[in-house]
Amino acid sequence: MSGRAEAHHQHRDVTGGWLRPSVFGAMDGLVSNFALIAGVAGGTADTKVISLAGVAGLAAGALSMAGGEYVSVASQRELAQAEIAVERRELARHPDDEQAELAQTFVDRGVSPELAAEVSRQISRNPDQALEVHTRNELGVAPGELPSPSLAAVSSFLSFGVGAVLPLLPYLLGVSSLTVSAVLSCVALFGAGALVSTVTARTWWYSGLRQLVVGAVAAAVTFALGSLIGAAAL
Repeated sequence: MSGRAEAHHQHRDVTGGWLRPSVFGAMDGLVSNFALIAGVAGGTADTKVISLAGVAGLAAGALSMAGGEYVSVASQRELAQAEIAVERRELARHPDDEQAELAQTFVDRGVSPELAAEVSRQISRNPDQALEVHTRNELGVAPGELPSPSLAAVSSFLSFGVGAVLPLLPYLLGVSSLTVSAVLSCVALFGAGALVSTVTARTWWYSGLRQLVVGAVAAAVTFALGSLIGAAAL
């Protein structure tokens, strides 16, 4: 038998700071700019106005997403760091109590009291290891694995920009019909939803259709509002 444990399976990273802002940013960019362009196109046929609205929506949305993600993740990180500091102080001031507390967590999971006490004693010999085990048990985080605000901000900015440029692209290339933008956006919505299914338990067609419906409804509503406002302004 091999001297080391055989790896039967692997898990994907579910705690990294890039996936959620990237996925949310791309979806939000695609849906919001598609809806914005549809709303403006419903009120005017001037392609320059539509293009300007799309560019403004892309820039404003990408910057807003990046700023919001940075502040949100930075606040989350700072809160976690503050709680980790509390745990570090407790380990320094009351090592015996913390060791007993750790042993009890193992007992609660079905380990015998004698073995739990020994495991806790061995873990507590290394202050860094003890801190990591305690924070994982009590806070669900580890000191060296906190999300990066910069990574979240850059991921959001780039992904939003990629999503938002798709419905705008036909207008930038000289196409004056909303139909072309709508078809491209709908294909992208379905494709983006299907792509997300590769990191979830949903089927590709369910995820794709769900995202397509969300985006199409948003665009239809704003187009109707744009048409009403445009007609009232005439």
